[in-house]
Amino acid sequence: MPPKAGQTKKAKMEAAQKGGKKATKKWTKGHSREKLDNAVMFDKETYDKLRSEVPKYRLITPNIISDRLKISVSLAGNGLKQLCRERLIRLVSVAGKHRVYTRVEKAEEKPAAAPAAGAAEAPAKEAKAKSAKVKA
Repeated sequence: MPPKAGQTKKAKMEAAQKGGKKATKKWTKGHSREKLDNAVMFDKETYDKLRSEVPKYRLITPNIISDRLKISVSLAGNGLKQLCRERLIRLVSVAGKHRVYTRVEKAEEKPAAAPAAGAAEAPAKEAKAKSAKVKA
């Protein structure tokens, strides 16, 4: 077959290079997380906040404290251990490295008048009956 008359060698090269290039398909958009700039040491303001606000929370975990106070999770965990030692918060559950704390409920004050002797015996009898049912 004779070559096509309308195209030169240079034109053929350009046409070949134009048609062969296609953009490769990207399967993901490549999302990136924001870089957190959490503190790795307590300063006076953050430590005071830890001691005053955290014991008022109902659910306390190192991750929650890290988010709210903008400190690292390991620093939050150490701070919570310190608060637990000082009896400002109470340890609820430990599963591996996950620790869950809660606030310490203040004990209700006892009434000034002592209850009658018969009233004190009734709850004790109920407790014994319940423990006997559990064992059975």
